[in-house]
Amino acid sequence: MREGAGHSSPDSKLLGFWHVMKSMMSRPSGLIGVILVLFHVTIAVISPEIVPYDYKKISNILMLSAPDSSHWLGTDQLGRDVLTRVLMGGRQAIFVTAIATPVAVMWGGFLGIYLGLVGGRKDDVMMRIVDALLSLPWILKMLLLIVTFGTGQTVLIPTLAFFYGIPVIRIARVATHDVVSRDFVQAARARGHNLISIIFVELLPNVRDALLVEGAMRWSWMLLAFSSLSFLGFGATPPNPDWGLMIADARGFLVVAPLAGLAPVFALSSLIIGINLTADALAKTLGVDRARKASPA
Repeated sequence: MREGAGHSSPDSKLLGFWHVMKSMMSRPSGLIGVILVLFHVTIAVISPEIVPYDYKKISNILMLSAPDSSHWLGTDQLGRDVLTRVLMGGRQAIFVTAIATPVAVMWGGFLGIYLGLVGGRKDDVMMRIVDALLSLPWILKMLLLIVTFGTGQTVLIPTLAFFYGIPVIRIARVATHDVVSRDFVQAARARGHNLISIIFVELLPNVRDALLVEGAMRWSWMLLAFSSLSFLGFGATPPNPDWGLMIADARGFLVVAPLAGLAPVFALSSLIIGINLTADALAKTLGVDRARKASPA
C-alpha cells in the first residue's frame, strides 16, 4: 500500500516496470503468457511485410485446396491463402481493443474511485445504474449501438470502451473502499485538498495495481467480443482478414478444408490464453486478489 503522495522519477518508474516484468516472467505461466502476447502483437505489426500472398487475391482454381508447399494451410472457399489471412487476421482486433481497453479502464476507473470517495446518494444511484447495465447481455447492448450507428472503428472503439468500462467502475470502487479510510487520505481532506487532487495523488496510486490487472482481463474479453461481433457480421467487414470473420466463412466447409476454420480458432485462442496467463501472473506479482476486488459492495 502506497501511503500518501509521492513523486517517482522516470528512472524509478522504469526500474519498477522491469522489476514487475522480471517477477512475472519468473513464473512459467507468466513467461508463456508474455511470449504469446508479444508474438501476436509482433505478427500483427509486421504481417503485411511477411505474408506470402495478397489477402484479397481470389482464385477459382485454388478454392478449398489442401495444404501444400505453396499454401501451407491450404486455401479457403474463395481460393485465398489461409496462412496469409491468419497472419493478418489479428491486426484489426488488436488495434481496436488496444485502444478501447485503456479508455475503458481510465473512465471506469476514475468514476469508480470518485464514487468510492464521495459515497452517499451519488454512489447509491450510480451503482444501481451500473447494476442495471451489467444485468443486460453484453451482445444485445453492443448490437443495439452498432446496428444504429454502424460497424466502423469509430463506432466499435467507443462502444467497446463504454460497455467494458462499466464493470471497471465496480472494481475501482471496491478497491477505493480499502484505501479511503486510511490516515493519509483523511489528512489530505483535512488540509483542504479538493476531490480531484485526492483522487489522483492519494487514491489512484493505491488502486493502480487492481486497475492494471483488470485492464489486462478486459483486453481478453474485448478481443472475444470483437471476434464474436465479426462472426455475426458486425465487426470486421469483408474482404478484411479477421479471425472471427474467417471462422464464420469457413464453418460450412470444415469437412472439406478444416484448417480454414481451425487455424483462426487456434490463433485467437492462443492470444486469449496468453493474455489471461499474463494477467494472472501480473495479479500474483502485484498481490491483487481479483476475486475479492470483484465482489459486490
